[in-house]
Amino acid sequence: MDTDAPDLLNVIDIEATCWDGQPPPGAVSEIIEIGLTVVDLRAAERLARHRILVRPARSTVSAFCTELTGLTQAEVNTGVPFAEACRLLASEHESGVRPWASWGDYDRNQFTRQCRATGTRYPFGHRHTNAKLPFTAAHGLRKRPGMAQALEVAGLPLEGRHHSGADDAWNIAALILDVAARGAWPEAAADGQTHY
Repeated sequence: MDTDAPDLLNVIDIEATCWDGQPPPGAVSEIIEIGLTVVDLRAAERLARHRILVRPARSTVSAFCTELTGLTQAEVNTGVPFAEACRLLASEHESGVRPWASWGDYDRNQFTRQCRATGTRYPFGHRHTNAKLPFTAAHGLRKRPGMAQALEVAGLPLEGRHHSGADDAWNIAALILDVAARGAWPEAAADGQTHY
């Protein structure tokens, strides 16, 4: 376990099946890509980027979804089942012990919903930070920006493709480092919860 590296943070961004309008009958939105960037908050650097493709079981990738994410049905068919993806997060990326962050609460809520619906063990610990909140506060903004807008505010480039889980996690990690450099990234409290 990573007990000697408490400053490592997993930054997660997911892509899920989606449609232009309502899902087809019987289909539900499912995670098809998990992007993960490991950040060392103490060293102020992005250490590694990972991508897990997930094969959907109760939906297919629409043309709208492919246009948005770049992912095709053929590509996600090469992925692992959702339960295996959650197991990989826990075993290879210490998701149960490392704090984690995402841009907004969508990713956390989608994992919660999909784990509940499939009887899969939730792969994360309780220390989650919605990175949008400290970023908004650190930059004195009135409205919470989307990721691309936040990069503009911070004067950072958008690296890669927007709506690619792996690329978005990498970009969100850069935003978190911007917040940390301003001394505004929340610390984990004694109860193990990140209060933000």
